[in-house]
Amino acid sequence: MIAKKWWSAVGVGALALTLAACGSDDDTNGGGAGALSGTVRLDGSSTVAPIAEAAAELFMTEHSGVQVPVATSGTGGGFEKFCHGETDISNASREIKPEEAERCEQNGIAFEQITVGNDALTVVVNKDNPVDCLTVAQLHQIWAPDSTVRNWSEIEGLAVDFDEPLELYGPGTDSGTFGYFTEAINGEEGAQRTDYHNIGEDDNTGIIGVEGTRGGMFYVGYTYYAENADRVKALQIDSGSGCVAPSEQSAQDGSYTPLSRGLFIYPSSTALTRAEVRAFVEFFINHNEQITAVVGAIPLTAEQKQEMLDKVEQLAGAAG
Repeated sequence: MIAKKWWSAVGVGALALTLAACGSDDDTNGGGAGALSGTVRLDGSSTVAPIAEAAAELFMTEHSGVQVPVATSGTGGGFEKFCHGETDISNASREIKPEEAERCEQNGIAFEQITVGNDALTVVVNKDNPVDCLTVAQLHQIWAPDSTVRNWSEIEGLAVDFDEPLELYGPGTDSGTFGYFTEAINGEEGAQRTDYHNIGEDDNTGIIGVEGTRGGMFYVGYTYYAENADRVKALQIDSGSGCVAPSEQSAQDGSYTPLSRGLFIYPSSTALTRAEVRAFVEFFINHNEQITAVVGAIPLTAEQKQEMLDKVEQLAGAAG
């Protein structure tokens, strides 16, 4: 869920003017002969949602006859709808699970994983927290299923003295962020202590909690942290080679380990046979740098963009 959308009116509007001045890469626009029409339905990850919403709003300024609603049921909830044919595209902050892929196959839904951004999953704390960096081992101490850590002072090897109750905030168990974090930090997807504030898909609740709690901690996608960097502080993570801050560069070059990851959309082959769906997906990739910049997300590299365009062509060709 997006708490504030200043970027919708300002960022997307400015970008639309820029693209209009430069000329659109697309053959058809919102008005005139051959204009696109219809609805492109997206659902899924709350981490991918800000990027998808920015792409949707910008695309709709170019193609006024197309509606692109973006819902947030979580990565798992999005795949549930997608594999039952209820959506055209599923937003995901993790790869599709084998059982989800099998469900899609049973229902005759072919798909492809399309990367639309890079992410540095970010551990945020209160602005007044004196801790700047945690090791992966320390994060495991805090979040392990059998953890009894209740105070920052109980974290082994902490670089500073910080006697403050630990208040933990995390996404719901259907979230791709939850699945990725638990596997990266605890070694098993879904393995995590249960005595935390479960914010479901409402990332703003986690930000509010940490902002108002000196000992608070929350893990969230980089896009949402970037949008709220004036309210919370991002911790650096040490996976064995020193403390590394989450950033565009560290996510793209792989130095921010183990919490850098891809962000995905999964279009169905059937949906891609519709001109409006294929145009939206290709628009999402072609204008990726501009779209991700609007929401502070981490863009694709040039190599990733070309690879994704090739995937779209192959999937659409297979459906045709």
